[in-house]
Amino acid sequence: MLFTSFSFVLFAALTMLLYFIVPGRMQWKVLLLSSLVFYALSGEGYLIFILYTALVTFLTAHVLQHRADAEDAFVEKNRATMEKAERKAYRAREKKKRFRVLCAGLFLGFGMLAVLKYTAFVIDGVRSVWTAFGGESFSIPSLLLPLGISFYTFQSMGYLIDVYRKKVRAERNFARLLLFVSYFPQLLQGPISRFGDLQEQLITPHRFDGVSLRAGLLRVMWGYFKKMIVADTAMVAIKTLVSESDVYQGVYVVLLILLYSAQIYGDFTGGIDITIGLSEMMGIKLTENFNRPFSSKSTKEYWNRWHITMGSWFTDYIFYPLSVSRPMQKFSMASCSKLGNIVGMRLPVYAATVATWFLTGLWHGAGWNFIVWGLLNCLVILVSRELEPLYRRFNKRFPRLTASAPWGAWQAIRTFLLMGLIRSLDCYRDVSLTFRLWGSMLTTWNWSELFSDGLTSFGLSQSDWAVILIGVAVIFFVSSAGKDTPVRHRVAKRPILWCALVCIMTAVVLIFGAYGIGYDASQFIYTQF
Repeated sequence: MLFTSFSFVLFAALTMLLYFIVPGRMQWKVLLLSSLVFYALSGEGYLIFILYTALVTFLTAHVLQHRADAEDAFVEKNRATMEKAERKAYRAREKKKRFRVLCAGLFLGFGMLAVLKYTAFVIDGVRSVWTAFGGESFSIPSLLLPLGISFYTFQSMGYLIDVYRKKVRAERNFARLLLFVSYFPQLLQGPISRFGDLQEQLITPHRFDGVSLRAGLLRVMWGYFKKMIVADTAMVAIKTLVSESDVYQGVYVVLLILLYSAQIYGDFTGGIDITIGLSEMMGIKLTENFNRPFSSKSTKEYWNRWHITMGSWFTDYIFYPLSVSRPMQKFSMASCSKLGNIVGMRLPVYAATVATWFLTGLWHGAGWNFIVWGLLNCLVILVSRELEPLYRRFNKRFPRLTASAPWGAWQAIRTFLLMGLIRSLDCYRDVSLTFRLWGSMLTTWNWSELFSDGLTSFGLSQSDWAVILIGVAVIFFVSSAGKDTPVRHRVAKRPILWCALVCIMTAVVLIFGAYGIGYDASQFIYTQF
């Protein structure tokens, strides 16, 4: 069931109505039932996989919590007779046992994701090597990929790690944990929430709040505006540019980069707006996933503003544990002794960074284009880190220049174009083809075609281009105006203005949204991950 379908609008409205009609103690059960129905409507067979993930998560967390409680009880009981060193040694032994339990849970959780999402990719690689040495080609099995499996698996495994680290206590009620795993507004594309942030919010009764309802609905409509006015309209041209890449080269690659940047921003942030808006209407506050990423002045800053919950997940659960792990510490000591402190201290950090970005790319999709995408982001970040002393000297030498607005604008534009260039790997999918098309921007000088009929040769009329440009301008204006206090919160306190604005936005989406021949209100991009 797509967020952009009328059936989803009806489903969400019925859920909201039932949510506020039932007694407060029953509200979380309404959410659980709605979440399971929502997922079943996307495919009954998908329920098996999400129930499997929830059950593995519940049982593993239960064992981890039981062992942690037994450990604490034993230490407290024998505190008077145990030396400090004995207590430390005992806790270290128990931590190793809990770590084995955690590894078993992570293996079962991530294992299912790996089998379903990456089996075809691995077999395809084996087939390529096999045929290269003269072997006979063979077919690749097609496996079912449940909707949103990457998101709910990462969220569940993050919870397990938090229980292991004793940051949260394990949930004793399976149904409540299942709600955390399957909460339908965020099921398809995040944000990737932490159990400590959602545990009480999902269970605690929420009274009807007119201001929250109005503010949430306004954000939902804003999400539909981004998705159906900008993203889905631009998608028509993007499909043509990608499918006929042998024709559309040179300046059209630049156009694709610009269009896809607008498209993925409208698509992803639009979906997140719908998710957070629906939750806000019910009194549930989800973590923000974007913070004006296209105003970033560096790649590092960009990734602190784009898909924030994914970045923090990889940082907290992959990068930091890996960088301080015992093997990495040994690697650091060996590097320092053989290569010197300057190089030796950098290598472990760089190794952890490369591993994190490799896994980030692999998380986005089972394809070499995603792996190369992740490693290119990693390369830019590491090179920028090495150049930081040079940047500081430049800033010190030209303080008036680097503090000026034009210089800040240049940094933002540079970062935007660089990220867009790397992001085009999402579109073309073939790595070698993408590199050749990047080269065509320097060798194929066909810029004049855009000023003839080039812009209307791949499915978009002049009025469609006007809709996209006006939509992008509106998004930029609203984003800039809401830096401190979101516009919707101010409007929600003025019911007449709010009603007029919702009516206008609804009419705009229905009239100018991506409907009809050639427009299909496309599935959100990140539901594929």
